[in-house]
Amino acid sequence: MSDREHFPFDRLDFVYMPSADVAGDVDYFTSVVGAKLAFAIEAFGTRVAMVRLSEEPPALLFAGHLAGERPVLVYRVDDLDSAIRELEEQGCEVSSRFGIPHGPCAEIETPGGHRVAIYELTRPEADGRLGGRRDF
Repeated sequence: MSDREHFPFDRLDFVYMPSADVAGDVDYFTSVVGAKLAFAIEAFGTRVAMVRLSEEPPALLFAGHLAGERPVLVYRVDDLDSAIRELEEQGCEVSSRFGIPHGPCAEIETPGGHRVAIYELTRPEADGRLGGRRDF
């Protein structure tokens, strides 16, 4: 259980992994590691696939468009704007705001280059809408 007075983070829902070969990563994780494919989509000039290693979060997302080599840990928060304000008051810097299928998101810049993001679940239907889709 988190200390809601000091930390707005709820749970780690996703680990976004940069991938130079999303199809290859999906194949390896599903056929060798034993992960279950949730979806594999190709849109807007990139590929993104979600696999689950367990019934519980976090899910792994392989993203062809994600720059860098480090994964992004994506935590759910109750209210994105409020969480951003809290984190900024504590000295955190938001490096970018963007959207993921499940809702609006913001990445936190860290001195060591670690990648942490927070998101608000505003589209809970995303799993059902994307689940089972396989474009590649």
